[in-house]
Amino acid sequence: MENVTIFKQKVSKVQGRLALLIPLPGIGVEFIECARGISEIRGDFLRVDIPNWLATKLRIKEGSFVMVDNKDGKFNIRLG
Repeated sequence: MENVTIFKQKVSKVQGRLALLIPLPGIGVEFIECARGISEIRGDFLRVDIPNWLATKLRIKEGSFVMVDNKDGKFNIRLG
């Protein structure tokens, strides 16, 4: 059985871009592997920038809450 981590996070604006700042070493360590290539570690956070096309498609804006999970070893995001 797969071990899936689900996390609700508020979208922030960082340097003019929409982003998720997932706390490390807490829940964020569960997302490091599946977010490889779309994230970077910044101090105590795993930062995942949200591309404009995805924000538009999911109707995400600064302050929106999203749900992220690591099901199937992928970084999944949806409006939450």
